[in-house]
Amino acid sequence: MFDEVVKESENRMEKVIERTKKEFSMVRTGRATPSILEGIKADYYGTPTPINQMAKISVPESRQLVIQPWDKNAIKPIEKAILKSDLGLNPNVDGDVIRLIIPQLTEERRKELVKVVRNKAEEQRVAVRNIRRDANEDLKEMENNGDISEDNYHRGLENVQELTNSYIEMIDELLEEKEAEIMEV
Repeated sequence: MFDEVVKESENRMEKVIERTKKEFSMVRTGRATPSILEGIKADYYGTPTPINQMAKISVPESRQLVIQPWDKNAIKPIEKAILKSDLGLNPNVDGDVIRLIIPQLTEERRKELVKVVRNKAEEQRVAVRNIRRDANEDLKEMENNGDISEDNYHRGLENVQELTNSYIEMIDELLEEKEAEIMEV
């Protein structure tokens, strides 16, 4: 019975890891990656549409993205959406494609991005700890109601703590990788 609480906690913690990966992928580094365009939607015939649903996005060089819209009429809306975004990139329309050159990051900007990523990681650690707290409360309630024995209550607490430790470790590893990616020249 306490296994259900542990399993539910693990599922919720797995979602935190996915969210962490997604948030980290949206932090721009000096390297071109299609994921930096993920949150950007262009006005396509009156409908806000994600760029990756309107065009093929490729990385011909480490600091360049090429956006090739399937519909030629989408070039202007995509260009406008990128200009309005907070990416700070200038799209260059080159015939049927849009080129994005990712500028080198300054040392100061790299340090700012590391702080941003650390804050995001801490938010995710807190989310994992909140899941642990919820699970511990559920286990306590189960013990108080007589649904599980005291031994199973303590076993459940240990399992939830082990899960918490491993997921926080995963967040720390993701943070370490992202910091290295940001700081590489």
